[in-house]
Amino acid sequence: MKRSSLLIILILLIGIIYIGRLFHLQVIEGKTVNPINSATVKIEYDYPQRGYIYDRNGKLLVANQLSYDVMVIPKEAKNIDTLHLCELLKISKEEYIRRFEKAENYARWLPSVFLKQVAKEDFAYLQEQLHKFKGFYIQRRIIRDYPINSAANILGFLGEVNELQAKESDYYENGELIGKWGVEKYYEDELRGVKGKKYFNRDNLNRITGSYKNGENDTLAVSGKDLTLTIDSELQQYGELLMSGKRGGIVVIEPSTGEILTLVTAPSYNPNMMVGRKRSAFSQKLFSDTINNPTFDRGLQGVYSPGSPFKILNGLVGLQENVIDERTAVYCYGGYRYGKRKNEFMRCHCGIYGRPIRLKKAIAKSCNSYFAEVYRKIINKSGDTKSGFDNWSSQIKSFGLGNYLGYDLPVGNKGLVPDAQFYDNRYSFGWRATTNISNAIGQGEIETTPIQLANATAAIANKGFYYTPHIVKGIDNKPIDNSKFVTKRLTSINTEHFPTVIEAMHEVFKTGTGRFSQVKGIEICGKTGTVENFTRINGEKVQLPDHSILIAFAPKDNPKIAMAVFVENGGFGSTIAAPITSLMIEKYLNGEVKRKNIEERMINLSLKETYDKQLVKLDSLETIKE
Repeated sequence: MKRSSLLIILILLIGIIYIGRLFHLQVIEGKTVNPINSATVKIEYDYPQRGYIYDRNGKLLVANQLSYDVMVIPKEAKNIDTLHLCELLKISKEEYIRRFEKAENYARWLPSVFLKQVAKEDFAYLQEQLHKFKGFYIQRRIIRDYPINSAANILGFLGEVNELQAKESDYYENGELIGKWGVEKYYEDELRGVKGKKYFNRDNLNRITGSYKNGENDTLAVSGKDLTLTIDSELQQYGELLMSGKRGGIVVIEPSTGEILTLVTAPSYNPNMMVGRKRSAFSQKLFSDTINNPTFDRGLQGVYSPGSPFKILNGLVGLQENVIDERTAVYCYGGYRYGKRKNEFMRCHCGIYGRPIRLKKAIAKSCNSYFAEVYRKIINKSGDTKSGFDNWSSQIKSFGLGNYLGYDLPVGNKGLVPDAQFYDNRYSFGWRATTNISNAIGQGEIETTPIQLANATAAIANKGFYYTPHIVKGIDNKPIDNSKFVTKRLTSINTEHFPTVIEAMHEVFKTGTGRFSQVKGIEICGKTGTVENFTRINGEKVQLPDHSILIAFAPKDNPKIAMAVFVENGGFGSTIAAPITSLMIEKYLNGEVKRKNIEERMINLSLKETYDKQLVKLDSLETIKE
C-alpha cells in the first residue's frame, strides 16, 4: 500500500475518533451534564418566596420583604471606574478592594454578593447606572419581616451561607440566605422553597448569545411552605411581659398533644434586629453580651437544679417501688439526720414538728425529711445500693429528664440524671444512698431544663404519659406528619399512683406554698421550689441568691395547660414564680386577667439590682483570688 493511502486512512481514522468523541460529549453526555459546570453558560437565579410563619390561631409572625443585593462575577469585571462605583455604592475604595478580593477568592467565574440589601431609596437610581460596570448586577432576594416583636428565640433568623457551606452544598451559593436559628433553621428545607434557574449561552467575550438549549433546563421558582406553629402568640407576649426585668424561662405545654404553647426566655431581643444591613452590628452586640445572654434560650438550654418539684417524682417512684403508700408517716424534727457527724443533717422548713407527715401533706408543705426517707428507702430496697440507684435513675428518666426530648428546635441541653457509674467515677472510696441524699429534694447532682420539667409536669397531668414536645402544628395547612409527635411516651409509673400526688399538688394551691396565687374558678395543681444557687470561683464553691421556680398544670380534671417557670435569683418560689404561673394560667384559660394588682406587681418587678449586686460580688471574689 502506498504511503499516501496510509496517510489518508490515518487522517480519516483520527477524524472519526474526534467526531465520535465530540458526539459523545455533546449529544450523549450533554443530556445529563450540569450546565453550571460549563464556563460558556451563565445562570440567573429567581429566588422564591420563603414560607410564612403563623401562630396556632392564624396570627402572622413572620412575613417577607424584598431586598436587593449587588452581585459581582469577578472574571467579568473589567475596566471598572472604581471611584464612580464606590460613590454609587457609598463605600470606600479600600472597602471595594476588600469585597472584590473576597469574591475572587471564592470563585472568579461564579457570582458573589458584593453589597447586600441596598436601601430601597437607592435601588432605582443604582439599577439605572449599574449597566456601566461590567460584571456587576442587582439580584432580587427575599428577606424576613417580623410584624410582632416577640418569640425571637423560637422563630430564629436568617444568615448568609459562607464559602465552606457553599462549596459543600449542591443548592446554596456563597452569600445566599439560610436559616441559622429556631424554626428557620430546623425547618429550612420546608421554608426555603426552590430557586428558579435560567441558563444562557455566552461567547468567548462573555456576551449573552441566547438561551441555553432553548430553555429546556430552565426552571421556575417554587415558593416555600408556610408553617403553623403551636405557639399562642398572645400568651407568648404576655409571658415575655411578665418576665421583663428578670432572667429565666417559661415553658407551657398542652398535655393532651405535647404542643408547646409558650417558650419564653428572658431577656430576649427584637427579631427585626437580625434583618437588614444593620444585622451585623446588632448580632455582634447580642452575641457578645455575656452578662444578659439575650441569644441564650433559657427555656431549652438553661440548666438548673429542679429543687422541690423533684420531690413529686421521688414520691411517685416510692409508690411504684412499694416502699411507701399514701398512709406512710415520717416524723420531722426540723430536719433529717442521715449520719452521726454534725454536718450530716438536712434542714427542713415544713413547720410540722414531731407529728406524723404523710405524702399529701409532705408535698403541700414541702417536707425535706419525708422525701429524704423515701429516697433512702428506694435506693436501699434491693439491698444493693448500685442496682437500687440505677433503678431509681431509670424511673426518673422515664419522665423525659436527662435527655434532649426530641423536640423540633435546634438547641437544647441534656441535663443530668446520674446513674451508679457516675458516682463510682466520683467516689473511689465507695458511696451509699446518703452520699447523694440531696437528690431526694432536687438539690444534688440532678440538672434539668425548664422544658424538661414542663414535660414531666405534663406527664403527671396525663397520669403517666406524655407526647414529645413540638413547636410546629402544621405545614401548608396540613397537620404535621411526624409519628414521634403523636406517639405516647409512657413513664414507668402505674396510672393508679398519680391521683394521690395530683391531689397533693392541688393542696399546694389550696393550703400550701402556692395558696396566695389561687385563681378563682380554676383548680391549679403545682409545686413551688426555692433552688439553692452555687457557682465556682477558682475552684471554690460560692453561694448566690436562690432561684424561684414552680411547676403546675390546670385545671385538675382534663388539664389544658402544663408549665414550668424559672426566675433566676428570684428567691422563694411562692413570691415570684407562683404568681407568674397563676397569671399565665388565668390568661390562657379565661382569656383575660382580673387580678390586676398582682399582674401590675409582676410586670413592674425588676431584679436588675439583684443581678448587679451579684455581678459585683463575683468580680470582687475573682479579684481577691487573683
